[in-house]
Parts: sequence; structure tokens; C-alpha cells
Amino acid sequence: MADHTTPPSDQLAAATLNDDVSASMVRKHQFSDRVLIRSIVSRPDGGAGLAGQRVRVGGWVKTGREQGKGSFAFLEVNDGSCPANLQVIVDAAVADLAQLVQTGTSVSVEGLLKNPPEGTKQKVELRVEKVIDVGTVDPAKYPIPKTKLTLEFLRDRIHFRPRTNTISAVARIRNALAFATHSFFQEHGFLYVHTPIVTTSDCEGAGEMFQVTTLINEAERVEKELIKNPPPSEADIEAANLVVEEKAEIVKKLKSDKADKAVIKASVAELNKAKDNVAKLVERSKLKPGIPQKDGKIDYGQDFFGRQAFLTVSGQLQVETYACAVSNVYTFGPTFRAENSHTSRHLAEFWMVEPEIAFADLKDDMNCAEAYVKFMCHWLLDKCFDDMEFMAKNYDKTCIDRLRMVASTPFERISYTEAVELLLVAVKEGKKFENAVEWGIDLASEHERYLTEVKFQKPVIVYNYPKGIKAFYMRVNDDLKTVAAMDVLVPKVGELIGGSQREERIDIIKDRILEMGLPLEPYEWYLDLRRFGTVKHCGFGLGFERMILFATGIDNIRDAIPFPRYPGRADL
Repeated sequence: MADHTTPPSDQLAAATLNDDVSASMVRKHQFSDRVLIRSIVSRPDGGAGLAGQRVRVGGWVKTGREQGKGSFAFLEVNDGSCPANLQVIVDAAVADLAQLVQTGTSVSVEGLLKNPPEGTKQKVELRVEKVIDVGTVDPAKYPIPKTKLTLEFLRDRIHFRPRTNTISAVARIRNALAFATHSFFQEHGFLYVHTPIVTTSDCEGAGEMFQVTTLINEAERVEKELIKNPPPSEADIEAANLVVEEKAEIVKKLKSDKADKAVIKASVAELNKAKDNVAKLVERSKLKPGIPQKDGKIDYGQDFFGRQAFLTVSGQLQVETYACAVSNVYTFGPTFRAENSHTSRHLAEFWMVEPEIAFADLKDDMNCAEAYVKFMCHWLLDKCFDDMEFMAKNYDKTCIDRLRMVASTPFERISYTEAVELLLVAVKEGKKFENAVEWGIDLASEHERYLTEVKFQKPVIVYNYPKGIKAFYMRVNDDLKTVAAMDVLVPKVGELIGGSQREERIDIIKDRILEMGLPLEPYEWYLDLRRFGTVKHCGFGLGFERMILFATGIDNIRDAIPFPRYPGRADL
């Protein structure tokens, strides 16, 4: 209860004092007996206002050096909560300095935060009073020295690369973009739906899918089993059948002799046992080495799912079932493509963000895509600026300006036909493209980047593509030549988002499936969404790793994902 005897001016002064004390206190992590380094060094004052507080921190030594003829050591410690390190000073009387100074050593230390001498870079440093834990490193064997390392080198040491400044910064940026994604769609009333990773549908119709099967494992198991325990011969089965006949005769005679019921029951049990033995022998005699065949083809009826199954290339088709029931939905998860590509833009496993909006058309789709991209750019600028500064300093000095530009600039919108006309004008004026420009082509990355980086110098949405280069589920326009598709093009990466209004007319989508040379049967459930309560709807897919490339300015998509999978590599 408030103290009504205290004058309002005194109450205000007390509240201000409490706020000041709270602001100068550093809080321990809720689930760990330590203070995050971020909560010290990322304050507006760089941690200077925390001087005099006793804290415990834990992290890994980035660099360490003994000073004062071995009387004390400086350690730069980082716990991954931010790109900045905390300077830690340890006296030789407190711990064995030789163990602490090696790069990669983990330390848990307790001490007093102090203001360093004037003129130093740090705003605060930790004077260690107690070393709680040390995870030592043998510098002769540690594979991540403190020298500058290439990203290619780190890909061969995938389990250690999160300890580097670059990969930990990318991890925090990736985390921020994932949080931003969920925040954007949740704030706009979208339902998060988990779509299957194992699927029997090919969303893209491209055929470059990883197959999921147990037939190979089963064939290897059967082969080993047949070597160890050969299948029964016809003579073995014949002999087992004779045993059944003998047992059957015994039961028949016991019944005719009106023998004791217990004796008959025991005899019937023996007969059933003999029959079971015959059934097992017959089943084993059917075992053949190799993959099971039927009519000269692999018999997928004997596979785990009873049919061919694959790793998904997209959750779009499945999430549409929810869009056609609960209106606005999105899925965000891993997708897979068995494309034998070694470029810096391709992964075999990558993440996609795929919203679907019911009662919405292509214009709504473009509006949502533009708002989402801008939201993510704002999010990074607001909540991940220190990591973005690191990327700007070390990889792409324009990355922060690019985020600001995209966050604040209306996207240009042009039709595919207009885009081709602009490219043809550029060719006439002397611009050379490796890929020829003509109406009907799928725009190459060089075309996309010319439009967004040179012609407009901002994000561009290209819409109404030729139907011959787009998927069967995209809505055919009235001209019968184009579909209501759109791509969002951004500087640095080209296409960031691909989307469309979906074809909701049953007859037209059936024709499109057949035009693409796909069988109707696997898509009957998808067609049912058009047969029963069909609804105008649209959606898009954003390649999550491409968004990271765009944001950070790093060149290779293999460095935008924690555990990259590509031809020849699937480490860990």
C-alpha cells in the first residue's frame, strides 16, 4: 500500500533513485550462475557504470597474454552473446596463467568490474578474484588458431567454426531473422503450421528429390540372413507338409476314438505348431536377394510407406490445406533438393519461409512479401546492429546501408514483359549478358541483379511470368500466356522471394498438371481443395539462407547455415 504521508516530490525522488540503481545493476542469467558478457559490454556506456560490482562470467579465451614478467595475464573472453569481448585480468597468485592464456580455453571466473586506465579502448574490465573452472587447450593440437582463417578452411572443421567471430555473428543474425519471421507473421494473425519433411508430392515438378526408402537396408539384411541361414528347399517344405498330415491324422483318430478332451487339445496344438512351421518355411522360401521387383520395376509396395517417398522440396502444397481451412498460415522449415550443384548459391538442405493467405490475390501477395522483407531489415538494424557492424567492417561495407535502403524504400513493381524490354534496351546500349535475353526465358541471376542493382538501385518485384517457366499451381492469367506469379529481387542476391496467386479453378489446374507431364493421382488430394469449397488464395517462399546472404554480404551460402549439406559433404 502507498505511503500517503510521503510528499509526492519525495516519492518521485525515491522512484528515480530506484530506477538508477536498477539500471546500474547487472543481472545474472536466469538459468546459469553467471552474467552474460552482452549485459556488461553492450550497455550504452560500454559497462562503465557497472564498476564496483562483483560478477561471475564464463566464456572462451579469444586471445591471452602474460604481462609483468608473468605476474598477471590479460584475457579477451567471449561467451557468444555478442561480438564484443570482455577484458579479464588474472594475477598469477589466483591461477596458473599458462593454462588460461591459450586461445580456445574455456573459463569461468569471478571478480570485480573496474574502470580501466584512461585512454584504453575498453570501458570496463574484470579483475579476477577466483577461477572456478578451466577447460584447457593444447595449442599444438587446437585446429582454430587466433590467426585470420578463411571460411573455406573452417568448412573442413565444421564443429569448431562457431567459435570464430564470423560464424558466431552469422548465427546471431540468423537467430534474429528467425525471431523476426515468427514475430511478423504472428503479429499479422498467421498460424504456424508444421508441414511434413517426408512427402509423396513433388511441389516443383523438377524431379530433383532425395528419395526416402528402407528397401536398400532391407535388401542388405535379407542378403546377410540368406547367407547365414539359407532358404528352405522344396524337399524341406514337403517334409514339413508330411508332418502336418501326420499330426492331422492323429487328431482325426483321437476324435473318432472319443479320446480325453485334454489329449485332443494337446494334439490340436501340435498340429497348429506344424502348420505354423510350414507357413514360415514357405515365407522364407520367397526371400530373394536384391531390391524387390514387380512387373520389371522396383516394387515400392514393399517399401516403408507402401509407395515412393521423398524429402520435401517445399511445404507449400501441404500448408495450402490449412490455408483453405483457417485462412492465413505459414510454414518455416528445412527443404531439400538433390541438385548436383557446386555453386556458391546452392545447398542440398536449406530453409524456407512459406506463408499462404486465403481470400487474397497477387497484389496482396506482393504487399505481404514487401512488408515482410522490410520488417526483417528493420529488425536487424534495431536488434542486431553490433553484429551488422562486424559484417560491415570485415565482409561488406555496404551491408548496413543496404538494409537501411530496403527498409525505407518502396519496392519497384514491373511486369515480366517490361523487365525483358528493359534488359533488351540495356543490350542495345552495350550491356553484355552471358545469358541471352528474349521473352519466355527464366531470368538469370545476372538479369535480376542488373534490374535491382543497376537499373533501379532498389528492390524490384517482377510479376506475370510466362506460364511455360512456372509451376502448375500458379493461376493462369486472362491472356492465357502468363501466370499470376511474382519474384522479389534484391541487391546482392537477385531473387529472394518467389510467389504466386494459386490456381483455384479445378479444370484449369488439372490441365496444367497434365501439361507438365505429371500424373494426376498423387495430386488428387490437392485437387480436392478446388473441388470442395475452393477459395482464391496466394503465397510465396523466401529462401532463408538467401536472406542471410543479402543481410550480411558474405559470398557463399555454405557459410549462412550452421551445418551445410552439398554434393560430397554432409559432415556431422
